[in-house]
Amino acid sequence: MKIDLTDTTASKINKALVQGRRAIGTPAVGMVLTLVIVTDEENAYDALKAANEASREHPSRTLVVVKRVSRSPRDRTQSRLDAEVRVGVDAGTGETVILRLYGEVVNHAQSVVLPLLLPDAPVVVWWSVDAPRDPANDPLGALGQRRVTDSFAAEKPVDELRARVESYEPGDTDLAWARITPWRSMLAAALDQISCEVISAEVAGEEFNPSVELLAMWLADRLHVHVRRAISAGPGLTQVRMETTGGPITLHRSDGAMATLALPGQPDRAVALKRRETSELLAEELRRLDPDDTYASALRFGVDRLGGSQSASQRAETPPRVMAPLPVRTVPDAPTGSAASGDGDTGRPTPAQMPPVKKADPQ
Repeated sequence: MKIDLTDTTASKINKALVQGRRAIGTPAVGMVLTLVIVTDEENAYDALKAANEASREHPSRTLVVVKRVSRSPRDRTQSRLDAEVRVGVDAGTGETVILRLYGEVVNHAQSVVLPLLLPDAPVVVWWSVDAPRDPANDPLGALGQRRVTDSFAAEKPVDELRARVESYEPGDTDLAWARITPWRSMLAAALDQISCEVISAEVAGEEFNPSVELLAMWLADRLHVHVRRAISAGPGLTQVRMETTGGPITLHRSDGAMATLALPGQPDRAVALKRRETSELLAEELRRLDPDDTYASALRFGVDRLGGSQSASQRAETPPRVMAPLPVRTVPDAPTGSAASGDGDTGRPTPAQMPPVKKADPQ
């Protein structure tokens, strides 16, 4: 069921939601959170589609904030709020409200969203494009317990990742981090299978892919070893190679679907590492609403790796570090026995899964 409202208010939108639930015979609200999507008109359809698919796992009230930029100076002074209310089959397993803001109200989106939040339910804010430099201090971001960005969607992904490093606050996360979850799980599981010490590592992938940078930062942070950053043709992450006292461990994926894991003294094995859709990445981020300490630790390492500055909370928590330089080199298409990067379906490893290792000479 769809209800269109023109030049409306938050109060009328709430009444339309109640009216829609009664019309389809489900007056009770059975949603677990409010998902606020901040996007533009061009990307609104894809963002809403991903949210609807994620709502099968996390029933939610989805508020899509579309900020319309008026071309005429006269139109910029005329504030207006249009809304489209969707319930039932048109809204996945929850409720959807598409808010189109015009004029001066664009600068006060939080005042429109606040009355529409579910009472006593967590709030997640997701910027599908054009994320603010400091999500935690953004007026809409301040409403959420979790704030989701996507560095890969930016015009300059690595610069966007640097902004995430500089402005991180507990509750921030990025879909570029979710993209490497299966790789982190696979590498942690590989180290559990053999008794060895890691000496150094190399991560290869596309030049401007923030997930490649994050995986290199995570490995260096958890293993305290020298990590080289190599450039390949992709897609995404293509290889991870860890030199150990027992021999090399390699994970290689060249086609975006299947990878080969090679362990010392064991036959090579094929593992599924399919690149995941945005809806799967979003659903993963909605599974936890507490701060991601592992992501925070990797970003703190990125202060040295990417040359950013720390926020006040990071400076208070971060001990002094002496980091090895991470040089970049170009590699051809990954040879057999090197590690691949992409998207897959496995759980996130905990720090306890990574075995203690002896710190190697950074040179």
